[in-house]
Amino acid sequence: AYNKKKKETWGVCIFIVAVDLDEMTFTFTELLKSISISVCTFFQFLKEVDVNMDTVSTKVDSTVSRLKKKYDVLLALYHKFERTCGLIYLEQPSSEISAELSSVLVLKNYWITFLLAKGKMLQMEDDLVISFQLLLCVLDYFIKLSPPAMLKEPYKSAVTAVTVNGSARTPRRGQNRSARTSKQIDTDTKVIEILCKEHDCNLDEVKNVYSSSFIPFLTSIGIVASKGLPEVEVVLKQYEELYLKNKDIDARLFLDHDETLQPDVIACSQLEGTPPKNNPDEELNLVIPQTPVRAAMNNIQQLIMILNSATDKPSDTLIVYFNNCTVNPMETILKRVEKLDHVFKQKFAEAVGLGCAEIGSQVTGILRYKLGVRLYYRVMESMLKSVRQVLITFFLLSKLLNDNIFHTSLLACAVEVIMATYSRSASQSDGTSAETDLSFPWILKVFDLKAFDFYKVIESFIKAEPSLTREMIKHLERCEHRIMESLAWQSGSPLFDLIKQSKEREGQTDPPEPTSALNLPLQHNHTAADLYLSPVKPPLSATSTPDAQPAVTPQAQKPQKSTSLSLFYKKVYLLAYLRLRTLFFRLLSDHPDLEPLIWTLFQHTLQNEYELMRDRHLDQIMMCSMYGICKVKNVDLRFKIIVSAYKELPNTNQETFKHVLIREEQYDSIIVFYNLVFMQKLKTNILQYASSRPPTLSPIPHVPRSPYQFSNSPRRVPAGNIIYISPLKSPYKFSDGFQSPTKMTPRSRILVSIGEPFGTSEKFQKINQMLGNSDSQLKRSAEVSAAPKPLKRLRFDIEGQDEADG
Repeated sequence: AYNKKKKETWGVCIFIVAVDLDEMTFTFTELLKSISISVCTFFQFLKEVDVNMDTVSTKVDSTVSRLKKKYDVLLALYHKFERTCGLIYLEQPSSEISAELSSVLVLKNYWITFLLAKGKMLQMEDDLVISFQLLLCVLDYFIKLSPPAMLKEPYKSAVTAVTVNGSARTPRRGQNRSARTSKQIDTDTKVIEILCKEHDCNLDEVKNVYSSSFIPFLTSIGIVASKGLPEVEVVLKQYEELYLKNKDIDARLFLDHDETLQPDVIACSQLEGTPPKNNPDEELNLVIPQTPVRAAMNNIQQLIMILNSATDKPSDTLIVYFNNCTVNPMETILKRVEKLDHVFKQKFAEAVGLGCAEIGSQVTGILRYKLGVRLYYRVMESMLKSVRQVLITFFLLSKLLNDNIFHTSLLACAVEVIMATYSRSASQSDGTSAETDLSFPWILKVFDLKAFDFYKVIESFIKAEPSLTREMIKHLERCEHRIMESLAWQSGSPLFDLIKQSKEREGQTDPPEPTSALNLPLQHNHTAADLYLSPVKPPLSATSTPDAQPAVTPQAQKPQKSTSLSLFYKKVYLLAYLRLRTLFFRLLSDHPDLEPLIWTLFQHTLQNEYELMRDRHLDQIMMCSMYGICKVKNVDLRFKIIVSAYKELPNTNQETFKHVLIREEQYDSIIVFYNLVFMQKLKTNILQYASSRPPTLSPIPHVPRSPYQFSNSPRRVPAGNIIYISPLKSPYKFSDGFQSPTKMTPRSRILVSIGEPFGTSEKFQKINQMLGNSDSQLKRSAEVSAAPKPLKRLRFDIEGQDEADG
């Protein structure tokens, strides 16, 4: 066991060095084979090796992330491929079928052909949806060229019905094959229609992938569509060359169920279903769990169903709104939609690289942008109905509808929903989309839109579109969080100008949001007009009655504070405190008196030293605030321990603490940032916490129920136990005339429903034991003395000197 661990450690170290030096003289699979380890175990072991935050570079992090995404997609696709072929082909076809067409050889030829097509034609190999659509194209092609005697229904009938020049097709392989024309193969859509229906896949999109990607692929390997099956040897040789060039995963080994490609227990649990109940009569009510591919297809189909009834142009209701504006915005809106259509298609084609010709990607881009435009008009109409209830005059409505940034933001949000629905990752079981080339904030770059401006539309968008799925609401909320964490704080953001104007208006003491308002409830009743027209527009009447008059005339009031800035800061404070509370609970639960001190320093920095956030991340300020207070209060909390706990928080990136801006175009670890920047700027303030007159504590933000969360979301018991608490709910939710399965509970977890028979007392004892262990685990989380010595340990010193030991 010792020698095996030593061998694995050497393998991981060789991989790290090879990636950092760009000297990969071996493939990733060859490395796994040489140290007898699986993909999942390797990734987990690499994570354990990175005990110090700069053991593994961000370059290695990025490489591992790419490999993991590719593996997750390949694993999901292969499972789907195996199951689908089992539904298409007979296990033991009749004796008239030759041995060369055995199921094993068929699977091998199909899978390797798909791998080669995917590698040669798709620039974004971790796009699960397009990859699966290409797999359906491969299946369609091979099914049409298969003897009907091999096939199950309804594929057998579909193939038998195909005629060539008026005569029945020949079932024998190779006979009369040359007589078939590519036109016949291309136009016969019966099989592809069955495949698309079976998998809830959009037929038009698959046809586009077929014509723009699969047919050019066949041509590229020397096969005319009418000439039959590809030679296995040719496909094998070309895939071998591609695999050696990429130096990554040999996906042919999925066919052998090779141990290096087998998922670990956690990965397997994602595909498992609800635990069986004790009552056998209730088993029929269990919902079959969704595989990653099925989940992605289901989400897309639901979206298309919603938008099928929507229009590609403004509705009659919208046109009435436009006509009542002081300046009719319709022509400008249509021109903007058309202009951004061209921009989107071009950028999408560049990013995806679907097929040999750019036109293939553009067709796919057209389909997605078209859905985005439909959603844009649908949400705009819903949004204007609610805005009209509080706006006093059509002058203000006109101002909003003629605002370029508002429309660009609204369209960007609609397109982002479409893109996120399509790019749901195989590795995500909770609905959040993976980081891909098309992930947020990609759409901001395409539309040349500032993150702070995009943030203004998110909340109104969610409220205006009732059919958004739980996953999409979570995704948009995560986009909002990313903006508040870092994107809005990038150089060139309008946020800094707004803060500057806010401080200049009432003097330097005027904060963007006074601390006295922190413990007040966060109001979520702002309209798009409030945010996009602020601070230019006068205040709105709070009443919705048509004959109501504002109590004070707009001219009599002084300039209004920026509503968008005020709400932004309220939300930032809330997000900041919630993240701090989570990290604090993991590390300092034995020192509850430190939480208000850390929060006060954290909040003070965001309010008064906001320039420290420029081109940085909210969590960097949070970790430095925690470290600084612990130092001045003589609590031994090392940065290594902080970042180790931080890595385990949801939605975190190691680059946050490995790659921090020090000064212009210079980056280093968070320790260096603390020493050279944070501590130097806030030293005087930090030292006050050790004096007899500490700073006035900032009030704790009011923590409301998130407006985006669902009441039936399962809540996990802390400290890592696999126990979830969830209200009793129906296995389906019904929305807009269709059903969608709710989140499954894997079999590795225990399902308890109060009020119905549960089973043996041993199960309750097991739960009690696990819950009892939670408390001790939480206490031990702050005592990581058994961990390896930290790379660096910083000591706060009055003279400003920082020492490093270890």
